[in-house]
Amino acid sequence: MITSGLLYVDKPARMTSHDVVSVVRRAARSKRVGHAGTLDPFATGLLVLAVNAATRLLPYVVGEPKVYDAVIRFGYETDTDDRTGEVTREVKPPDAELLAHPDATPLRDAIAALTGQLAQVPPAFSAKHVNGERAYALARRGEVVDLPPVAVNVMRWEWLASSSDSLSVRITCGGGTYIRALARDLGRALGSAAHCDSLRRISSGAACVADAEPLERLDPGSLVDGRVLLRPPLSALGDIAHEPLDDAGIAALRVGRRVAATTAGPRGALLWNDSVVAIAERTVGDWWQPRVVMLSQETAP
Repeated sequence: MITSGLLYVDKPARMTSHDVVSVVRRAARSKRVGHAGTLDPFATGLLVLAVNAATRLLPYVVGEPKVYDAVIRFGYETDTDDRTGEVTREVKPPDAELLAHPDATPLRDAIAALTGQLAQVPPAFSAKHVNGERAYALARRGEVVDLPPVAVNVMRWEWLASSSDSLSVRITCGGGTYIRALARDLGRALGSAAHCDSLRRISSGAACVADAEPLERLDPGSLVDGRVLLRPPLSALGDIAHEPLDDAGIAALRVGRRVAATTAGPRGALLWNDSVVAIAERTVGDWWQPRVVMLSQETAP
């Protein structure tokens, strides 16, 4: 039974990411639970969580690219840029024939302009800081929130389906990209108004929602042997060297000494019996200098 590792959860709508963390803390019987990126309450899909010592690996978990399925609804904008907000602007939707043909010039050009390295204005209802306070807190008080553009990377749009006033797309992007803002900006680019009607995270790095646990399975009565089944974190660390340690390497690690590097790469996962016991960086002379050490008393020798 793995007592420290990752857990993929399929978050339902109308729950915050912190709500999910609270559920996992109870199910795992541990206060040491963290996540590798939040989801909006109205959104569903993949949340990557770490339990116990694996929380120390969260800065090294590769969470890109991120893939989302979204429904963009045309006809009006909201103050949150999603369906939960108040309507702020109404404009006739684009012609249904335009939305039904991804190769139509206006739609193709609008999507092309929202692909690549972009300067994106985040939604007013976002977690961005404004003078030490979250933007959404200011927006909820009715204050005007004027956020500066931030650099984001949108790698790909895929047309999935359309209706008379909506477009279903799959978007591959880098971290920090607001799909709600892409919906808003696509509406404006097409001479209309739009918001994100639904949003689902499909994957984050190597993690996929198809491998995620529905939240209801984390009810204590539904757990196998009363325990949460965790995943080894190695696969989520991306392109990192794997350095198996022998008894001498473990002994050196235990007292804080560097370890000889026999594999290539600037950063390595130091392993004992295929479990990550440390993250290290290469130093001059082909040595691994540990940065995060997760040895337990049970780790031999």
